[in-house]
Amino acid sequence: QTRSLLGVFEEDAAAISNYINQLFQAMNRIYDAQNELSAATHLTSKLLKEYEKQRFPLGGDDEVMTSTLQQFAKVIDEASTCILLSTQLADAMMFPITQFKERDLKEILTLKEVFQIASNDHDAAITRYSRLSKKRENEKIKAEVTEDVYTSRKKQHQTMMHYFCALNSLQYKKKIAMLEPLLGYMQAQISFFKMGSENLTEQLEEFLTNIGTSVQNVRREMDCEVENMQQTIEDLEVASDPLYLPDPDPTKFPVHRNLTRKAGYLNARNKTGLVSSSWERQFYFTQGGNLMSQARGDVAGGLVMDIDNCSVMAVDCEDRRYCFQITSFDGKKSSILQAESKKDYEEWICTINNISKQIYLSENPEEIAARVNQSALEAVTPSPSFQQRHESMRPAVQSRPPAVRTSSTGSLGSESATLSALSLDSLVAPDTPIQFDIISPVSEDLPGQAKSSGQSGRRTNPFGESGGSKSETEDSILHQLFIVRFLGSTEVKSDDSPDVVYETMRQILAARAIHNVFRMTESHLLVTCDCLKLIDPQTQVTRLRFPLPSVVLYATHQENKRLFGFVLRTSGWKAESRQTSVCYIFESNNEGEKICDSVGLAKQIAFHAELDRKASEKQKEIDRVKEKQQKELNKQKQIEKDLEEQSRLIAASSRSNQSSAEGQFVVLSSSQSEDSDLGEDGKKKRESE
Repeated sequence: QTRSLLGVFEEDAAAISNYINQLFQAMNRIYDAQNELSAATHLTSKLLKEYEKQRFPLGGDDEVMTSTLQQFAKVIDEASTCILLSTQLADAMMFPITQFKERDLKEILTLKEVFQIASNDHDAAITRYSRLSKKRENEKIKAEVTEDVYTSRKKQHQTMMHYFCALNSLQYKKKIAMLEPLLGYMQAQISFFKMGSENLTEQLEEFLTNIGTSVQNVRREMDCEVENMQQTIEDLEVASDPLYLPDPDPTKFPVHRNLTRKAGYLNARNKTGLVSSSWERQFYFTQGGNLMSQARGDVAGGLVMDIDNCSVMAVDCEDRRYCFQITSFDGKKSSILQAESKKDYEEWICTINNISKQIYLSENPEEIAARVNQSALEAVTPSPSFQQRHESMRPAVQSRPPAVRTSSTGSLGSESATLSALSLDSLVAPDTPIQFDIISPVSEDLPGQAKSSGQSGRRTNPFGESGGSKSETEDSILHQLFIVRFLGSTEVKSDDSPDVVYETMRQILAARAIHNVFRMTESHLLVTCDCLKLIDPQTQVTRLRFPLPSVVLYATHQENKRLFGFVLRTSGWKAESRQTSVCYIFESNNEGEKICDSVGLAKQIAFHAELDRKASEKQKEIDRVKEKQQKELNKQKQIEKDLEEQSRLIAASSRSNQSSAEGQFVVLSSSQSEDSDLGEDGKKKRESE
């Protein structure tokens, strides 16, 4: 009602401004051109006569004004032949209307702009306050946002009241602005022309005196009304001060739980995609068992939902506070709304419940029982499998335009051919369930590991997670953390084309939409040179660990860069040890390409580190061979030295044998003595050397 009334006042102000501008132009012509005085006064008289044809939305005493202006028009026509003095016209006629045009009308326009700016600031402050996180509350930010809402709301209220006061005063100023110039015009006529006594009778003087008295009375009435409005504004400011807070004190403003009608602003969640959404602030109200909404600028409200037997419940949605969901009786339509304060949040839920109960009790009990039975039957009836529903939704021929740009892929990362070269069934394994929750895969039924698993009492993870993974992560030179939400995973038949990731994204998003699965598990994705880790943001426990060499393919969505996925190649978990490829799909905060670039950088670092490791091992092997060769060379030199020493001793002993006459004894060298002491084994070893 206030906005509708404000629109009427603004329309009336525009009409007054338009009319005053025309009247000002007419009087200005009188002032500027004395030679055209007769034509200008005639035009003024014509405009005064046409006043009754003007339609002012707030015209209260138009009959009195019309008759008065008609009399003025008649007098002006009679005096149109008189020549007016420019000075008297400027002081008595042009000054009042110019002052009204330049001061009062301009004040209305200025206040209108200020009021619009204050309303926009208030909307922006409310939007920031609505976005306050419930999980990560920051008292400093909350205090700043609350102060901003308080200041903007108070400023809007004050500006609005002054704007309304100016609009109300305009109704009085309009009369003064039109009557004073005319009165000044006539007074200039009387005082200036000597023929005034001949043309102006005593009856006309009495008429002008009455008009002057009426103008003074209107001015006094306007002053009194302005004073009363100023006092009302001050009282309202004092009384409304607690209401400027977005979440008022519940002790001063208790929650009304027995309401059957409710109206106010709410933030409505609108889905912009399969997993993305936006929020829009609109005015909601209940009317006749229906929930209605009206956007700013709309003439009337529109139907949102029939509250007939609907259900309402509090929900936790996108880290926003005071959210609740309204679902129709058949479950086919639902709306998620956010209230501004806890008081409004509880009152909306209670009001909708009260309305739903009233309508529920007023209906036929047999119809209610039939609805309940049908709802129960639908609840226990199994829905068709995802594969059947997906095949029914798939068109006869699937084709995809060539990718303009492919995100960074793995070490196999060459650009893939168009999807027409591959069948969609050859990308994703058929009859493979889609996992919407993070489940750590574990080895099962491996005969070689059954015993060891039983001894250790710990389930074996085929992704290689162990107790020492923390130290490996700390040794990595790359640590990048991203916030991601797990959408789903499924087994794929191929891992050599980014189209595998695109098709998996499409199937998982379609499955979520078909089965109404909107809950996503938020995790922290840690990218290192060794692995990818999914970490619980609350407990900091590793949910999943993907070895980096097993990540063979990764890509972002071609249009929605928030979506990304990667393919993990692992050994089979069954006895046949068949290699399997699983595609994991995630949603990030506009960081899909950055995550893929980070994974690519990690693989490059790991690749160069592997090359450096191999080069280091090769160099160590070369050093070991050189050291062994050096030892052999030293050993050979020692053998040659021993042989030379033995030859020298043998020569010396042969000379001593020739000098002895009868001696049949042979002098043994030190080395030969050693051989005799060592025995047969020592001799063989010596001979081999």
